Amino acid sequence: MPCRWGWLGGRVGRHAHRYASDAPQRFHAGAVPRLGGVGMLAGWLVVLWAWWGWQALVPGAVPWLSLYQAAGWSAVVLVVVIVGVLEDVTQRVPVRWRLLCSALAAALAVAWLDAQVPRLGWLWLDAYWQQVPLLGMGLALLAMAGLPHAFNLIDGYNGLAASVAVLIALGLAYVAWQVQDWELVYLMLALVAVTLGFLLWNYPHGKVFAGDGGAYLWGIVIAVASVLLVRRHPEVSPWCVMLLLVYPVWETLFSVYRKVSRGDSPGKADALHLHQLVHRRLVPPVPHPDPARSMRARNNRTTPYLVALALLSVLPAALWWRQTPVLVAGCVLFVLVYVVSYVAIVRFKIPPWLQLVLLRR
Repeated sequence: MPCRWGWLGGRVGRHAHRYASDAPQRFHAGAVPRLGGVGMLAGWLVVLWAWWGWQALVPGAVPWLSLYQAAGWSAVVLVVVIVGVLEDVTQRVPVRWRLLCSALAAALAVAWLDAQVPRLGWLWLDAYWQQVPLLGMGLALLAMAGLPHAFNLIDGYNGLAASVAVLIALGLAYVAWQVQDWELVYLMLALVAVTLGFLLWNYPHGKVFAGDGGAYLWGIVIAVASVLLVRRHPEVSPWCVMLLLVYPVWETLFSVYRKVSRGDSPGKADALHLHQLVHRRLVPPVPHPDPARSMRARNNRTTPYLVALALLSVLPAALWWRQTPVLVAGCVLFVLVYVVSYVAIVRFKIPPWLQLVLLRR
């Protein structure tokens, strides 16, 4: 990209060229900066501390967010996002170090913010679960350490991971509003705001990418908020957040299964994720004299398919956030739709839920 900002522009341009042109997950032309996460992180932290400052300075303001909580949220987010930004800039941070930092961030959330999963939504099991608090801490650690990488996994096309993050954050904000948890409402809406600002640059023109830093920001903020929502409010079913997050979570689990079954390492990048198959086999090429514009247009047309899939989980989770049986059924139904669609696309048989979209082109 051309340098228009002096030294900083030169640094960004050199960083953008470091991304391998033959990477299997690459579906764009040219050198695009992967530093959208930096802007979103800065914006989210400014909003977080501005809210705390307003509460501290305005007489009579309800202290929904204490200094202790604001510092805890900041520490948790910075630990994992900074390592993602370093990977975006250098492309040299090993996977094990990124996993270690996400685990450290999750451990900080457990110790600092008391993030844990105290129940599973089944009365017959919850009585035993609550007798061993380490189980709730362990499940929270696993969820919060894994979700940043799950968002990174679905971050393959312009606007995809960002749109999914917006939908999930809005779902969490709605449920938090229902139970009057204003801290989580505010932090989720702040995440929505900074992500929408990022989308102005990312979709449809792809001028900047979120990178690992952006994906890790979405993942860790949403993961901690999900665990705290269940921790603080017994009326919220744990399966509500499971259904909200089922798309990135199941994409990750299915990817691990797929790679291990072939004898590959789960950390090995490939081009066989659902969004990549949709791009190659369902989205038709867009004729244009400029190959880069043709590739970008096809890239952009992939996102609506997966956003529609994510809506299948977010809407019922927000509507029936108390009803564990309905939420469990929703998770099972989503997994079935995903697997059937994946197999159908692999076999070049377009599933019915996508035929209507294609016929309207």
